[in-house]
Amino acid sequence: MTKFFRLFLAALRGTETNFTSGSINRAIFLLSVPMILEMVMESLFAVVDVFFVAKIGTEAVATVGLTESVLTIVYSIAIGLSTAATALVARRIGETNKEGASRTIGQVILVSILVSIVLGVPGFLLAEDILRLMGGDKHLISNGVGFTRLIFASSPAIMLLYTLSGCLRGAGEASIAMRSLWLANGANIILCPVFIFGLGPFPELGVMGSALATTVGRTLGVVYQLYSLTRPKGNVQVRQTDIMPDIAIVRNLLSLAVGGTSQFLVGSASWIFLTRILSEFGSDVVAGYTIAIRIIVFTILPSWGMANAAATLVGQNLGAGQPERAATSAWRAAFCNMLFLVAVGIGFFIGAAEIVGFFNHNSRVVSIAVECLRVFCIGYVFMAYGMVLSQALNGAGDTRTPTFINIVCFWVIEIPLAYILATMLNWGPQGVFWSVAISESLLAVIAIWVFRRGRWKTVQV
Repeated sequence: MTKFFRLFLAALRGTETNFTSGSINRAIFLLSVPMILEMVMESLFAVVDVFFVAKIGTEAVATVGLTESVLTIVYSIAIGLSTAATALVARRIGETNKEGASRTIGQVILVSILVSIVLGVPGFLLAEDILRLMGGDKHLISNGVGFTRLIFASSPAIMLLYTLSGCLRGAGEASIAMRSLWLANGANIILCPVFIFGLGPFPELGVMGSALATTVGRTLGVVYQLYSLTRPKGNVQVRQTDIMPDIAIVRNLLSLAVGGTSQFLVGSASWIFLTRILSEFGSDVVAGYTIAIRIIVFTILPSWGMANAAATLVGQNLGAGQPERAATSAWRAAFCNMLFLVAVGIGFFIGAAEIVGFFNHNSRVVSIAVECLRVFCIGYVFMAYGMVLSQALNGAGDTRTPTFINIVCFWVIEIPLAYILATMLNWGPQGVFWSVAISESLLAVIAIWVFRRGRWKTVQV
């Protein structure tokens, strides 16, 4: 236990940044712990905002929802750039080319700022039109336009918080990425009630206060990230000259980012279509499905931590000319993820009713959510490998293959199968749940096959 505690503290401190030698199990643990905690912090942003905004009223929640739905464009590009940044920086670190890593991070900063301005300025200027287009009435628009404008104005902070976290993960500095999210969320949690309700000397800003608190929190997180990446004693040191345009790196970055962004959009779109199919069976079904999905998303955050750890390990080891160690790292992370998800799946299958009952007491809603959880659990063994190996391919710089796999499994298989099972074969909501379990399992099988072929070992980035 003492040894575990010391290792846990080492993971939080981030005392190791290069994982091209030594124990693979240790490397997975040291990277996974801060990445898991980082994932938890990211999920808290939305939870905290909705919690406090809900106390204002339904219209305020609607304003947040309408704005966030459009802001998905910003998030998706940020996630794509973050995926590309992790792959490129990890490869340079593995090559022991710290100057190249710093130069790459400088280009990530440059591209992030430029892209966020291109997306943020129209959002700021057209805030009223965006809310109107999304179905907001005159009263909602007049009260919520300030929120929408400020959120779009904060696009650089949103973009950089994602992309710099990707750079830090690639550099092996996962603990710094984690601490930046702690700082951002801590500020958001404290400032949300202060700005929204006007506590102390601050005026009551309502829903606008939520936007201000979130913006301040994210900005503080980015400032901490920039400080960590520019300090002389860091694993990498970004200088002003590194931010000057380098067309070759920018082209490479954008090429990889297209795949990462596409993966996110493909996945997001598939969930929208599934929700549309389920809506035909009534609001209780949609509510049950929504509760089940949120439970699943939160509980598999450790899985995403292990998947991101695999991406860093693959990138660094390929850079070090050790493709076999890269492959072993990915398989080991996938196996650990499988053990975790099997344990979670058994817990969900046995205690689904009790878990769902914590969120809702409507018998129909609870029964749908329980059914959803239990069906999804059947695919957990496969999902564990699919998540990790897809991210491992991203870490190798092959972002297009996972995109193609996602399109086939989610759009070609999952959505049509959900409609056929639920509507044409009269399985009802259970047909949608089974389509997810089947498509996720198929995705894992394809990812295993692709990863075993080993073409990712020769990808140049």
